[in-house]
Amino acid sequence: MKIIKTYNYIRTCVFNGIKLNIVFLLLAFYFIPFFTYAQPDSTAKKHHFLVLPIIARSIETNWSFGAALSSTFNLRSPTDTLTRTSNLQALGLYSLKKQLVLALNGSIYFPGEKYILNQQISYSYFPDKFWGLGKNSPHSNEEPYDYKQFYVYLHPKRLVGKRLFVGILYEMQSLWDVQYIPGGIFDKQQIVGRNGYIVSGLGASLTYDSRNNAFAPDRGSMLQIYFNHFDPVIGSRYRYTNYVIDLRHFLKIYKEQVLALQAYGFFNSGEVPLRSLASLGGANSLRGYYDGRYRDKNQYAIQAEYRIPLFWRLGCVAFADIGNVASTFGDLNFDYLKYSYGAGVRFALSKAERLNLRLDYGFGKSSSGFYFQLGEAF
Repeated sequence: MKIIKTYNYIRTCVFNGIKLNIVFLLLAFYFIPFFTYAQPDSTAKKHHFLVLPIIARSIETNWSFGAALSSTFNLRSPTDTLTRTSNLQALGLYSLKKQLVLALNGSIYFPGEKYILNQQISYSYFPDKFWGLGKNSPHSNEEPYDYKQFYVYLHPKRLVGKRLFVGILYEMQSLWDVQYIPGGIFDKQQIVGRNGYIVSGLGASLTYDSRNNAFAPDRGSMLQIYFNHFDPVIGSRYRYTNYVIDLRHFLKIYKEQVLALQAYGFFNSGEVPLRSLASLGGANSLRGYYDGRYRDKNQYAIQAEYRIPLFWRLGCVAFADIGNVASTFGDLNFDYLKYSYGAGVRFALSKAERLNLRLDYGFGKSSSGFYFQLGEAF
């Protein structure tokens, strides 16, 4: 009965809370190009499939166990030297903290890279932690909370110039069954969305991408700027706008050694709900901090990673990051600056496609953590 109620709730949120014509249009945009281009082709490289039992670890989940199906394929012709390898991943994980994550995500690069499609669809049940808002939230604020979430992110892009793309974004997030301590930090700070919600947003992007590989590039750059507006007109309970700038650059320093750099900014205006707030920490940025240890409307993060191949399929890295959060853009400064550093080991599952398993250990100001993940941090 509980499963049926959950299904009915998701169905109601998706098909009644959001305008049907928008959903069907986006789904059509999503599926039609895939079925058009992703058929077997004698001119394309053979598809590669990896079915893996997964053992992962992070500060947020402790050890987690599950399985992943990873598919890599190339849609280019013999004369096409531009199109990078596409990837799709299906993942199911269950952690020792009784967290469940089911996800489908990936990037599809169509012939000549005239079109690129990034997507993520996921369901999660996640016992989590919350310390309140602000760059100086004390450790004593820590409170547990649980939630269930259904999430959809679709981002098709079209080539308009040399390595320059324009795109549209659609994002939907449904949060329900939120459990927290009554009268605690959630109520005291009147956190928006603490009783559950649905948000739906449409936006646009501009991307310059000259990276030579989708998983672990050793040269090239990516600059992506986008905004996403959430509004009741398209089924969102709250009205707010999210702005993101993501700059990455990869330099081959010596032989096969690579310096990877990223500068990331995440900004919000309006009434921003709980799971749309900026979140510092995690497996991909400022490793060593719990993901969400510091939350607020705005965030910046800068990170550098030096990647060194060793022998056979093994490599190692060293990394260092800085970042911060703030309620307003003007307060996004170096006061209470957060930093982290650490090192890790890489194992190449596919040397040709540069798909790695990574094992990292990161140190923050007063915390540290071990990460065992699929794919690079950025």
